[in-house]
Amino acid sequence: MGKSRLVHRLLELPRARGVARLVVTFQASGAFVVADPLGGPEPRAGGTEAASPGVRLTACQALEALLASARPALLVAEDLHHADDDCLALLRALLREPPAPFAAALTYRPEQLRSPGLPLGRAVDYPARLSVVRRRLEPLDEERVRWVAGESLGARRCPQEFVGRLRQRSGGVPQVVVDLVRMLRDVAERTGRECFSARDVDEAGVPVRLAELVLDRTAALPEAYRPIVWAAAVLDEPAGAEDLAAVAGFGGDTGRTALIAALEGSALRETSEGRYGFAVPLAASALYAELPGPVRERLHHRAAAMLAAREPVPWARIARHWRGGGRTEDWLRAAEHLVNEDEAAVALLEKAVDVGGLPPDKRGRLALTLARGAVLGHRSDGTARVLRGIVEDPALPAADRGEIRLELGLLLHHRKRRFEEGRTELRRAANELAEAQRPALAARAMAALANPFFPGASLAENVTWLERAEAAADASGDRVARTATRACRATVLMNTGDLEAWRLVARLPRDSADRASRQQVARGLCNTANGAVYLGHYRRAAGLLSEGIELAARSGAPFLERVGRGTALFRDWLTGRWDGLADRCTGLVAEDGSASDARVVLALLALAKGDWEAVRDWLPRGVPPSPHAPCETDRADEADDAEAESEAERAYESCEAPVAATAAGAHIRLLLARQDVESAAEAAASAWAWLGRKGVWVWGAELAPWVVEAHTRAGQRELARRVVAEFAAGLTGRDAPSATAALLWCRAVLAEADGEWEEARSRFQQAGAAYAGLPHPYARALMAEGAGRCALLLGERAEGSAVADEAVAELIRCAGELTDLGAVWDAARVRATLRAYRPAAQRRPPGRPAYAQRMSPREGEVAELAATGLTNREIAATLYLSPRTVEQHVARAMRKLGIASRQGLAKEVARIRPASGERDGAGDGADVGDVGDVGA
Repeated sequence: MGKSRLVHRLLELPRARGVARLVVTFQASGAFVVADPLGGPEPRAGGTEAASPGVRLTACQALEALLASARPALLVAEDLHHADDDCLALLRALLREPPAPFAAALTYRPEQLRSPGLPLGRAVDYPARLSVVRRRLEPLDEERVRWVAGESLGARRCPQEFVGRLRQRSGGVPQVVVDLVRMLRDVAERTGRECFSARDVDEAGVPVRLAELVLDRTAALPEAYRPIVWAAAVLDEPAGAEDLAAVAGFGGDTGRTALIAALEGSALRETSEGRYGFAVPLAASALYAELPGPVRERLHHRAAAMLAAREPVPWARIARHWRGGGRTEDWLRAAEHLVNEDEAAVALLEKAVDVGGLPPDKRGRLALTLARGAVLGHRSDGTARVLRGIVEDPALPAADRGEIRLELGLLLHHRKRRFEEGRTELRRAANELAEAQRPALAARAMAALANPFFPGASLAENVTWLERAEAAADASGDRVARTATRACRATVLMNTGDLEAWRLVARLPRDSADRASRQQVARGLCNTANGAVYLGHYRRAAGLLSEGIELAARSGAPFLERVGRGTALFRDWLTGRWDGLADRCTGLVAEDGSASDARVVLALLALAKGDWEAVRDWLPRGVPPSPHAPCETDRADEADDAEAESEAERAYESCEAPVAATAAGAHIRLLLARQDVESAAEAAASAWAWLGRKGVWVWGAELAPWVVEAHTRAGQRELARRVVAEFAAGLTGRDAPSATAALLWCRAVLAEADGEWEEARSRFQQAGAAYAGLPHPYARALMAEGAGRCALLLGERAEGSAVADEAVAELIRCAGELTDLGAVWDAARVRATLRAYRPAAQRRPPGRPAYAQRMSPREGEVAELAATGLTNREIAATLYLSPRTVEQHVARAMRKLGIASRQGLAKEVARIRPASGERDGAGDGADVGDVGDVGA
């Protein structure tokens, strides 16, 4: 928060409105009075609008009038560093003998004061009755920068790396942050940018007011001393006095004298003890851009020579300076050391590879260094573009082209999630490397094509590539290639529910001395852990995840670490570890905007809470998958079908296949919740056809029940039966506990649709027991709901009925479990079922209970759902009420809570939410009669 914003908040306080106020803004061109002490027009902090002619005063006249006034007064004087001597003298006099009562807020920039530390030019003899407080505003921290950026750009566009770079380059200075965000907003409006990166901050440029400020302060220095500021701009990071002097070319005491002058003139500042630079790091770019070329080159040469003497050698910084100094050979030699450096170093490598005139062998060597770093985890948006340009260079040797194309394909496929492009490059790389007699690398390309997670190929095609990869690896005798194919076979077998996978995983060489082999093992562990989670082996998956993440960190593969963390988040959702889960998911999304596991978990959490708009926001694009999305074997027949091709691109834009299946299930359920049964059935048909084409039926665990539900709700029972039959056949002989439980669920839904309540109840109970054993508490609770609902539908609700009593007790427990999880929407639906069907013996005596100013259970329930963003009609469908009744409940709840709008409900409802035990009953009798409204 900047000083002008603080002043504005001060002036908005009720106590500040009840007194005479004088607001004066000092500018370099003179003072500006906004309001006089007799109460002129409303003041506007930091504004430049003129007051009406009748109250326009000079600053001195206004201050003199305030000094002579005996009325309570508030003085706001902004930017004292621009005030002239006469105004400062009047302010000192006013503060020596202020009228009573009196308050003043004075703002200034310390670095621009003519007398350091003395905002009023000289010390003031303040009276004892006057409290004097000085508050120095600290730069915005990362959270506040995130808030500023999110307010203007949208939180979804602002991942962690972007916010971090914005904070770093702006120095957290509020005005610079706001100016940069405005520039980036213009970029978004022009380009439709959906997510910003650190590079966007670097390429945004320098805000005009910051550029003019730093150039003005530098120009104000004696010409002989300016090179010390130029040196700081070229180094572009805080440096010691000796380093600045060396780069500036100063000897003796000249460097120290020049630095003192720069500090006194606020051109530079002491950023930490003994380190000097710009108050706003971005200011360096503004000054750097104005330096003449020969001057820049000379400064860069000195900087590179100075850094070359360091131990360890900072190769990334040296490479940047040799490049800036025009020393291409030295730059390229330094660039070859950058494979293990950070993202900034990767950006330097991109520039090195992209430079013209390099010998093909040297360019190819640098390209491989760049590609490997990008695939392992360093993020740089331009890498794919640079590599694509290189592989198309006809001068590049064929063997090098195949290896670079392999890394390009892995980058596109694994990191960028541009699956179709990635597969195309990997297929070409496999052929080029095989022709060049490089079977070990060809095996890596084929193993990547065998990975079943990625869309665009059926399981049969994955297996074909796996067999080719194994043959190539065996022919090569290469240890890394053999490890890669063993890890890939374990991945394929695990994800198809083959028990042999566990034996293969146990034999992966975790302690290999070869780093590349360890990376392949880490990949295999993370991938098989993911498969184990989708199978339902949650406990065993935890061990694989722990191993995989640790090995990925130890072998330098941060991308695989993030893959493992994403799997862990999905496991947490399945096993009911929902506390703090949303925060953990958004944290991973902030690090990696394409974290599809985390996004789907956020969608699932939002669905359980009833926040249906958030569900749509978090579901990956292209969900549900289209049945038209072609596998490789179908492409020849659809080459001319542009519409189908574009649909395929959308369907596979950002989602791995098992994640897409889960997301499709959530999408179908959302449509059913919104009573859009026809669309739900269409989405179900699309998703199921797509899964059939892929052929990995165990991935249907979170999809199949909702496909069957959609078809039965749409009256398509025969189609639902075919789905169940296909699912059952696909699971034959597979070790897939989660999918097996889901098959029981599907059969329960079919039996319920057929009116076979007893069979349906039994099936739901069997499925619930299966889910309890995994454990999957959310699904177990939904099975309890289904079993209880079927028991009530049996018509055994007469007083004393054991089945009905048991069903009611189970539904009450179910509502409590769902509430404890945080599944607000599901819990409300279960309670609505209880209210609609509860036995007569449990009915409350006639008459409405007196809740006075407390919310009734039903009002609390409706308010809770309204707080998630559901409309009245959607709440009505959930609770078996009419929209009019819901409207009345919302109005009463808002009145009792003192809330003026639905937007204020979320925070207040969270604060006063009753414990689940208070709502386990069927609620007040007035709500029971509302059930009839649904059918009216």
